[in-house]
This record gives sequence, C-alpha cells and structure tokens, in this order.
Amino acid sequence: MHGAYSGRVPHHRAPRVSEPIRLSISGMSCAGCVSAVEQALREYEGVTSADVNLGERTASVTGERLSAGPLIQAIQRAGYDAAELRGLDDETEKEARELAEYRQLWRRAWLAGAVGLVLFGSAMAGVLPSIQDGQAVWLLISLVTLAVLAGVGGHFFRGAWASLRARRGNMDTLVALGTGTAWLYSTLVVIWPDGVPALARHAYFDAAVIIIALVSLGSALESRARGKTSQAIKCLIGLQPDTATVIRNGQERELPVAEIGLDETVRIRPGERIPVDGQVFEGGSHVDESMLTGEPMPVSKQTGSEVFGGTLNTQGTFLMRATRIGRDTALAHIIELVRQAQSSKPAIGRLVDQVAAIFVPIVVLIALLSFVVWFVYGPAPSLSYAVVSAMTVLVIACPCALGLATPISIMVGVGRAAEQGILIRNGDALQRAGQVDTVVFDKTGTLTEGRPTLTGIYPFGDSSEESLLQLAASIEQGSEHPLGVAIVSASQERNQTLLPTEDFQAIPGFGVQATCQGEDVYLGNLRLMHQLEIDCSALQEKAGELSSLGETPIYLARGRKLLGMVSVADQVRGDSAEAVARLKSLGLNLVMLTGDSRKTATSVGESVGIDNVIAEVLPDDKRSQIAALQAKGNVVAMVGDGINDAPALALADVGIAVGKGADVAIEAADVALMRNSLHGVADAIALSRVTVRNIWQNLFGAFIYNTLGIPVAAGILYPFFGLLLSPVLAAAAMSLSSVTVVSNALRLRHLDLRD
Repeated sequence: MHGAYSGRVPHHRAPRVSEPIRLSISGMSCAGCVSAVEQALREYEGVTSADVNLGERTASVTGERLSAGPLIQAIQRAGYDAAELRGLDDETEKEARELAEYRQLWRRAWLAGAVGLVLFGSAMAGVLPSIQDGQAVWLLISLVTLAVLAGVGGHFFRGAWASLRARRGNMDTLVALGTGTAWLYSTLVVIWPDGVPALARHAYFDAAVIIIALVSLGSALESRARGKTSQAIKCLIGLQPDTATVIRNGQERELPVAEIGLDETVRIRPGERIPVDGQVFEGGSHVDESMLTGEPMPVSKQTGSEVFGGTLNTQGTFLMRATRIGRDTALAHIIELVRQAQSSKPAIGRLVDQVAAIFVPIVVLIALLSFVVWFVYGPAPSLSYAVVSAMTVLVIACPCALGLATPISIMVGVGRAAEQGILIRNGDALQRAGQVDTVVFDKTGTLTEGRPTLTGIYPFGDSSEESLLQLAASIEQGSEHPLGVAIVSASQERNQTLLPTEDFQAIPGFGVQATCQGEDVYLGNLRLMHQLEIDCSALQEKAGELSSLGETPIYLARGRKLLGMVSVADQVRGDSAEAVARLKSLGLNLVMLTGDSRKTATSVGESVGIDNVIAEVLPDDKRSQIAALQAKGNVVAMVGDGINDAPALALADVGIAVGKGADVAIEAADVALMRNSLHGVADAIALSRVTVRNIWQNLFGAFIYNTLGIPVAAGILYPFFGLLLSPVLAAAAMSLSSVTVVSNALRLRHLDLRD
C-alpha cells in the first residue's frame, strides 16, 4: 500500500509577509553599487529582505506594510535612481530605458574615442608644441578634455560624489579618481610648468579621454550582452497575447487580455495563443504547451480539460471558461518564480558582495601606496611615474567583473532551466543542487505514472467479485488517493451502484475505514489487517505473487472478517529507467522511499534500476529517513509529488517536485518540474553543476585579473623588465574583463545538458 493512503490534500500557497516590491535601479555599475543599494534598502524600517541584481539592474524587496515610494527615496539618498516595476508596461519601459542607455554609451564611446585619438595622434606625429612653447594650445586642450570628462564622463563623477557622500566606494569612484587625477596633474603641468621637474612635464589628457571612451565602450558591450541573459523572461512575457475573442451577451468581441473577467467565455481559434487559464467546455483541440512544460508534443484538450495562458492552440476551435486571470495565471506565477530566482543570491554571491564592499577602499589605498613608493624610490621623473602608476591602479581595478560574476550566471542558468520546464526557486537551491550526491525518489506518481488501475479481484469465503468490488469502491468514494480512484473507476466501468457510507476516515500508511450498512469496513494493507488481528494467511501466497509483479495487494474486511483482496498496479513511467541511468552516470547514489510493500517496491526498483529500496515507510517517517541520510554526511535531493511528500521535500537539501503541466503550486520544493519526466531531475542537477562551475570560472577570472592586474599596474614588473602598464591599456583590460565574464555566462544557453 502506498505510504500515505490519506487522500489528496488540497494545496494552498504558503502565506507571505507581503508581495515582493520589484524596482529597476539606474546608475549601478559594480558590486560596490549593489552593496550600497542593498544596505540602503535593508536599513529602511519594515524591510525583511532586499536582493539587488547587478546583471538585471533590479531589486526585489519584501517586508511588512511596504510601499515603493519610500524605498525609491532611500535608493535616491544612496546616490542612485529607481522606479517600480508592476507589470508588462513597466518592464517595457525599463527595456526602452536600457536601450536608450546602450545607445548613449555608444555615442559617448565614439565621441570620447574620437577626441582621444586626435590628441594621441597629434602627440605621436609631433604636431603639438611643447608645453613651455605652446601653453595656450595646451590650455585649450585642457578645456576640451574637461568638456569631454564633464559631458561624456560626467556620470562617473556624479556617481563618485554620491558614493563619497554616502561614505562608500564603487567603480565610479575609481574611474573618477583615475581620470580626474590625469586631468588635474596635466593641467597643473600646463599652468605651472616650472613647478614640475623637466622630465616630469608630461600631459595625460589623451589618456584621460581614452579611458572614458574605453570604459563607456566596455559598458555598452556589457549592456548588450546582459540583454541576452534575460531572454527566457522575455520569451515568457511574450507568450501572452495582447487581445482575445470574448463572448459577451451572445456576441463575440475582440478585447484586450487585461479586460477578461473570471468565468467569461473565450473562443480560441487555430494558431491563437490562449490568453488566460481556463477550462474547455465546448469543442476540442491539441495545444502546444512546450514553452511552459518543455514537452515537445501537443497535448489533447477535450471538454473538461484545463488550458493555460500562453500556450498555443495548434488545431481545432474550442470555447473555454476563464478560471484564473492576471497575476493568478500559471504563466504569471512562473514568470514571478523565474524573476525571484534570477534576482536571488546563492551563498557564494553574498560572500562576493562582502568582499566587494571593502574592495574599493583597499584599491584606493594601494594606489596611494604606489604613488608614495614611486615618488620616494622611483627613477626620474619620479612624480610622473607616481601619477601614472596610481592612475593605472585605479583604472584597472574597477570591480565590474567581480560584481557580475555571480548574478549573470544565475540569470542565465535559471532562465535556461525555465526553458527546459524546470523552475528553480532561488540561487541557494541552484548552488545546493550542484552539490547533491544522493537522490531519493518517492514511488507513486514519481517513478510511476501515478494513475493506478485495478488488475485483479480475489474474493474470499462467501464473497463474490462483484460484491467485493462494490463494497471496496463504496468505501473509497470518499478518498482522492490514486489507489482509491482506481478502484472506484473500475466499479464505475461495470456500472455498479455504490453503497452509502458514513464516517469515512483515512489511516495514513495503512488504508481507510468507513461505516457501510451499519458495519465497520476496512480497506488497506497487511499491516492494517494485522493491527485489526484479521487472519489473511489464506491470501498470503497470492499477495506475494502479486507483489513480485509490482502490483499492490489491498485487503477488504468487514468487522473482523476478511472478505477478500483486490490488486492495483501503477505503471512505471516510460522514461524512468533511462532517467535513472542518466543520474547514475552523474555519479549519484539513488534511493527509492515508499510506503508500499517491500516486494512491490523491490519489483519497481528493479525495473527502473534502483537497488537501494526503503519500503513500508509511513508518511511521517519519510522525513526521518531523509534526516538519517543527511546525518551520514550525504547531500540529499528528495523527488516527490509535492503533496504527501511535503515534509520530506522541505527537509531535504534540495526538494524536487514533479508537477503535471503547469501544476507547479508546490511550495515545499526548491525545484519544480513542470513536466512529468524524471529527465528533469537529471537536467536540473546537471544544469546546477555547470552553472556553479561557470560562477567559479567567472570569479576565478575576476580575482586572477585583479590579483595580477593591480600589482602590474602598480609597477611590480618595472624593476625586472623595465615595463610599466599604460593607463589606456589598463582601461581596455578592465572593460574586456567585464565583457568576458558576461560572454562566459552566456555559454550556458547553448550547453548540451546530456553530454
């Protein structure tokens, strides 16, 4: 008997403190900005959590009695700007702003680059006079450079000033200090050339302008690449049509989807996308649900079938009744889950934020130390070398790549999972799934189809097959458990009239009982019969034979008298064995955990390839079995249907719920599979592993870049090789590092998870 023979419990979403407030953030450029915005939000009264995503430029804030206005003001006081994201219109506006910003970055890069190249080319060609002989010309160049810094790079200086007022540092601080130092030093040399040693009379106007150009170019390339990371969300949002055909007062009207009300009638024609969730009540068709579930084959829809907003009607026309609209649709919930997951941070991301919070002050300190060392111990002109080294350290150390390393990979990984019909709730779940070494499966509805059928009726004593089935079905008419449904369905197929029953009661892990025709009737497994001290020895041999074939024997007794036995079988999923083989190839230890009899469970385990079978486990004991595995040091993923297995799913390191279509309202799980295929488990674990590996690659690259780049910029190679890094090359390297991190994360979109 199945471990939780208690009927199907209706699911209700877990209560939340409040619906998250989602904000778009303008002006963020690095991990230091993320830390500043998060701190500003978390200091606001009532905020319980605030997650800021640098890759998406958004914040998700939860708390008690919050409103967007005060949160936006808190962000503005931190030196950034924000706007609330409430719906598709706001998302569209955010995309438009980002596109405008992308184009502006390109214009800035071209303008600053053109001015910088003219200055650089003129200096190299010897066109420009010396500073002493052409002071007026150089003063004009100083003013032109100042105009470029203020016009093209002004946002760096405004951001640096805002950060200074907030007593924080970020990328703007480093760029502003680097370019500002170059301009100020060069201008002082022009105005007061005699105050600087002759060998140090160099101007770095071209370097300052080219740095602004290269940083702007890098930001533009990064912005373009970042746009590709949210492709999954854009695809999901684009699934919902703008209009639909609604029948009101007997007339068909073309209305915006937002105007569709509950219980309204909607006509769906071939080739149209379904606008909202509903139920078919006339006609039929085949619907492509692949964008929601990952299942490639269209699903047949007939009268009574559920349909989901965003899915595509391939053929046929039908009428549907709207049952869920707006933010209550399955598509809206999926979009919200993906957004929350993309905005969340795994533990590794929070560690990076802590490092980034102190990164900029450390870099400024290193730049000052480099300046002092070069000025005191450097060769002539020591002042010039000191300025160049300090400026180069400031420019090369911008923490853009460090801040992007984790969120960009999370965004792409979660989006890729959604495209495969896998919903990952947060970054921690994504990180933990990659560490799993043991996967525990429930049997019924997970390894098997979850739709048992009656396979045999075995009366005992004076009972007949008809009377035995009628009584068993009469008892089960109060249960929604799959085994009970199978018995009732078999009775209905024989057109039997069910007997009235009273006092129905489910006995978890054992069976059910009820009163029928004035007598107590029991239907359940052998353990229930033993508890009732009912002798079942006459049917034991047959029961053992059925169990060895993977069938479940269920005993029926009236009072203390055995009436007979029925058998029910649940077919193993067609792809369970193949999915199990994939999981084994990933090096995972597999366990089947079920309340069914040992013989039945062992038979199913053998058919799918699972050797470690734990059977006859009561529902409350499944959680204890998970705890026992964890106590041995295993990182455990529990795979179940999300209802009877909720306690075990919640305790497991990673809970994976197997859904049906868009039936993903399984709050106890960390990962929800929208399709009834266990390949989703292997896909989720494989995707987690490659995503976490991608994060480490990004972090390694970012840390190595700064670990090597800062000493080189400070001049560590000069005593050995006479090499000193140019500030212009430093700016190019800094921009390239950010683009490299984003490009590496984008590889996740095209990796084959079955390799």
